[in-house]
Amino acid sequence: MNVQKESKFEYVGFWSRVGATLIDTIIIVMISAPLMYMFYGDSYLYSDDFVLGFVDVIMNYIFPLVAVIIFWTYKSATPGKMAIKAIIVDADTGKRPTTKQYIIRYFGYFISTIPLCLGLMWVGWDNKKQGWHDKIAKTVVIRPQNRGVECVKFNV
Repeated sequence: MNVQKESKFEYVGFWSRVGATLIDTIIIVMISAPLMYMFYGDSYLYSDDFVLGFVDVIMNYIFPLVAVIIFWTYKSATPGKMAIKAIIVDADTGKRPTTKQYIIRYFGYFISTIPLCLGLMWVGWDNKKQGWHDKIAKTVVIRPQNRGVECVKFNV
C-alpha cells in the first residue's frame, strides 16, 4: 500500500464502521424523511408499499446513491467515516479508488447484505477488515493509528 513511510495506519473494524454507518443513516433520514412527509403525508409513515411514487424513488434510492458516490469521490469517505477519521483507499496501491471502484463498492453492499448481512459482518473476521463489497471493489477502509495527529497524509 502506498501510504507515506512516516504514516502508520490501521484497518477500520466492524464496530467503528457500524458507528459510521449509523451517522450516515441519521443524516440521510434527517434530509429525506421531512421531504417524504411533505409529499406523501401520513401515507408515508403507514404505507406497506415498497415504492410510493417518483419522489420516493428519488429520495430513498437515487439521492443516497448520488450523495455517497459524491462524498467518496471528493473526500474518500462519507460524513460518518470522516467522523471516525477513516478513508477508503485502493487495496493494492493505497491511493484514491477510481469512480468505477466506488460504484462497484456501492452496489457490492447489496451483495454483502442479501445473505443475512454476512458480507457486512465479514469485516469482523477479515485480516484487512474488508467486507465483501470491499473485496469486490478492491478497497480497504483505513485511518491513522494515532488519530490525534492531523499531519498524517495518505496518497489520496
